[in-house]
Order: sequence, then C-alpha cells, then structure tokens
Amino acid sequence: MNRGPRVARTVPALRRAVAGLRKTGGSVALVPTMGALHAGHLALVRAAKKRARRVVVSIFVNPAQFAPNEDFASYPRRFAADLKVLAEAKVDLVWAPSQAVMYPDGFATQIAPAGAAQAGLEDKFRPHFFGGVATVVAKLFTQVGPDVALFGQKDYQQLRVVTQMAADIDLPVTVVGIPTVRERDGLALSSRNAYLSADERRNAPVLYRVLKQGAARIKRGEPPASVLSEGAAEIMRAGFTLDYLEARHARTLAPVSARQGGPIRLLVAARIGQTRLIDNIAV
Repeated sequence: MNRGPRVARTVPALRRAVAGLRKTGGSVALVPTMGALHAGHLALVRAAKKRARRVVVSIFVNPAQFAPNEDFASYPRRFAADLKVLAEAKVDLVWAPSQAVMYPDGFATQIAPAGAAQAGLEDKFRPHFFGGVATVVAKLFTQVGPDVALFGQKDYQQLRVVTQMAADIDLPVTVVGIPTVRERDGLALSSRNAYLSADERRNAPVLYRVLKQGAARIKRGEPPASVLSEGAAEIMRAGFTLDYLEARHARTLAPVSARQGGPIRLLVAARIGQTRLIDNIAV
C-alpha cells in the first residue's frame, strides 16, 4: 500500500528530508503550490519527474500576496485531499509550513522586484502581489534548495518575475514554465474556477477564445491595437469587467504595437461575478 509522501512542517525537518532524497535519488525538483490541487498542478508534477529524480511539492497559502480585500480567508484549502492526490502521483516529499514557520515573529524582510513586476499588468491592479510572491518563492528556493522549479504559464507575469528574481540574486535553480492546462472548452484550470456560478462558467471560455483568435489575427499581420479593441468588446459583452487585454513582449513584458516588436504574449485579466480570471497565449 502506498502510504503517501512524507510531510515536513519545519525547516530543519525539511532540510533533513531533502538531504535524504539527494543521497538516494540525486537531483530534486520543486513544484510550489497553494494547495487545492487540480490537473494543472499534476501536469507540473509530471514535468518535474522528467527533469529530476525526486519531487518536492510545497503547499502554503501565502498571506503576503493577498490584499486585505482579497480572498485569503476563503481561498480553498483541501490538505487531506491534496495529500491523497500527491500520493497517487508518487511525490517524494510535501513541504507544508505553517504561517508561523514561514513568517515567524519579527520577520521584517521583503524582496521588491522591478522589471516585469512593474509592467502595468497584474501589478496595476494588485500592487502588493509580486513583492509577496518574490519573497515567498525566494524562501522556498533557499529552504528546499531544488535544482529545478516548475511553474505554470497561466500566471505568466509571475513566471517572468520569479525567473528574473532567481537569476538576479544568483539562486542556483533553473525555473521552468509549463504550458497552461485547460478544460475541453479552453478555460484555463485554476483553483478559483470553483467560485464560478453555472452561468459564469458557461461564459468564462470567452477569454481563451478571444486570445486564440487575437493571436491568429496578429500573426496574419493585423495591427494589435484594433485586434485588442475588438477582443475587449467581446469580453465585456460576455458579462466580464475587463482589467486588461494587452500585447506584450514575451520576455520583458514591455508593450508592443506591431508583430515585428519581438515575440509577443497576449495577456488578459477580467472579473465575472465575484471571480477574477487571468489567461495568456503566445502569438
């Protein structure tokens, strides 16, 4: 019987466990999560298994990346169910620190990322967010000491910020982005999809449809400005409040106005009912 992965809850226990994994298995991959695991997370685990002999999954709902008006208290927490899923996926170790372990009394340091973290996308609407992400991910990297860490491309700006942060402060970890996992109708998998009502869920795939159609039109040479304007109108007709629909340079996230501006990523964020969804696609 598979009794499931070992769970570490303190930094000393984590480091002992990781040292043991290295003795018996060599390279280590980290998949950072906030729990409420779905098929997108399991795709990260499968990709991690291809890149390293041992896989560590962290589960920590990070309060530092939630603003006071956001859903930290109601964010889905299903630790027992998550452990069962990770046991079936044959994960080697789960790092599940408490808030007191991750941010003990007297904690006073935060990483303040710039570059892609100040691109006027998520940071415009959630100015607190990337400082919280960069700080917790830097801690996870130094706690676990992985050779490789895997993140989903759905949170594309986050992926760019984390990649830059690790490079800038010389953390010995390779950050890998894994393509977004989607429902059959194109909706990007997200733990927050559980908040959608039945009507909202039926309308939600419009985001991916607009991105997909927009990418094809820009590839054909149509100007991004007109493509995005028409796409924004379609999203709002579907009942969304649009935060942004942008064409950005895929690496720097600087605005681009033409196909020749470099590799392009289309990014969208919009609210329907009480739920905020984000998505993106390469052009």
